[in-house]
Amino acid sequence: MNWSGSVRFDAAQLRQPSSEDGVAALVRETAERGGKLRPVGSGHSSTPLAETPDTLVSLDAMSGLEAADAGAGTATVLPGTGLSDLGSALAGHDLAMENLGDVDYQTIAGAIGTGTHGTGRNLGNLSSTLVGGRLVTGTGRVVEFGEGDAIDGNGDVLRAAQLALGSLGILTALRLRVRSAFHLHRQNWMTHIDWVLDHFSELSRACRHVDFYWYPRSDLAQVRILTPPGEEPDVVPPGTLKKDESGPSYQIIPNFRDLKFDEMEYMVPLEEGLDVFRAVRERVKARHRHRVGWRVLVRTIAQDSAMLTNAPQPTMTIALLQNASLEYEEYFRDVEPIFLAGGGRPHWGKKHYRSAADLREMYPEWDDFLRLRQECDPAGVFLNDYLAELLGLRSGA
Repeated sequence: MNWSGSVRFDAAQLRQPSSEDGVAALVRETAERGGKLRPVGSGHSSTPLAETPDTLVSLDAMSGLEAADAGAGTATVLPGTGLSDLGSALAGHDLAMENLGDVDYQTIAGAIGTGTHGTGRNLGNLSSTLVGGRLVTGTGRVVEFGEGDAIDGNGDVLRAAQLALGSLGILTALRLRVRSAFHLHRQNWMTHIDWVLDHFSELSRACRHVDFYWYPRSDLAQVRILTPPGEEPDVVPPGTLKKDESGPSYQIIPNFRDLKFDEMEYMVPLEEGLDVFRAVRERVKARHRHRVGWRVLVRTIAQDSAMLTNAPQPTMTIALLQNASLEYEEYFRDVEPIFLAGGGRPHWGKKHYRSAADLREMYPEWDDFLRLRQECDPAGVFLNDYLAELLGLRSGA
């Protein structure tokens, strides 16, 4: 069962290899019998990426920091490492991730594989920090990759692996770009949404991190501002200061989420973003306010160059959240066309209703990615029904 409870399935077996050799042996065993396997992390994805009736592979036994190089600004991490654990491990070397997402419940391989992101106009998603590593392909071959590396002369493996949905292979080591450890000052303000819309562009340029939640029933918004101590913006929201804390970045950036929810999130060009949000706001108020009390989350991310990136330019992300105990599909389907009209691309780990044909039109390197995926996994060992449909492939292709 995934985190929200919206995806449930039974696998024939759960395997937990503790080494790269163990992963490779498991893949070869599965390929030889014509089977399927899917890696699973924390189950935080809202889509059935891990679903399989065959073999589910947990990498929890492969966690920890393999190496850290402060001079090069890199760290090599095992795939089952939780983001919360990674923060403290890097801190032990006076290092830190450039950014983190809204929460830190995910494993690093799952977060990279789905394009998990935080907020910050000049900060890319977590996938963009992957600069190399090792993966086990569908034949059980261990491939080391970095910038410019190809498999048998085909494709840019790094740019494909940065956001691959577990379709190329199983990542067994991830070399990440990191930075020196740093502290942040976080302030959460409750104010009216109109003030936020008037000042968001200014705040996003002035601050390292800014995001906001809009509460549909009250028309209030909670603005979260994070800056290095002493670099707080001059403009202060009128309203109530809900939280004021400072500390190491890995402790201050993530939020605590005890209530479960389902989510749709789209990435839209930054210059169009606030207009798209305004259209979403009007639609929610007109049609959904009576049964949607949950928040709409707005963040920014810098562009990156992964083949399947949903941030090919400076980007604003808009996420619809709905309590996991309530119906969400009518709401999400009704708002999705607004995102699409604004040039949006869906978050790979969240609910959406786009077909492979739709996605091919959005991604100029779609076919290049599929050719490299075929080279890595010719028998489709890593394809489940959902991925095969999403990518426009037969389940065995």
